[in-house]
Amino acid sequence: MDKQCLECGNKIVGRIDKKFCDDACRNAYNNRVNKDSKNLIRNTNNRLRKNYRILESLNVERKTKTSRAKLIEAGFDFNYFTSIYTTKAGATYYFVYDQGYLPLENDYYILVKREN
Repeated sequence: MDKQCLECGNKIVGRIDKKFCDDACRNAYNNRVNKDSKNLIRNTNNRLRKNYRILESLNVERKTKTSRAKLIEAGFDFNYFTSIYTTKAGATYYFVYDQGYLPLENDYYILVKREN
């Protein structure tokens, strides 16, 4: 019985466990199958990257105070961050990789950069 390529249906020649006739069909098949999950990951990474750039541009001194309005005006999305750090004193910092922010009173934030 001849095996057929999962993508194009052509006859497969070669190893017994081969599923595709060539690399192009293998890539096309996997791209089609993983399309939805790749879009979610790509969109999330894009939002994280944008947040990181905003924090980096506003925090050139490694520790800066800014307003919520300024962050929102720049396009910052508070729903996307990579980690949360709570100090012994109970302050909760939100980080996008090594750039972080601490919510203060009156819609202000302290921007920090975590040292390696």
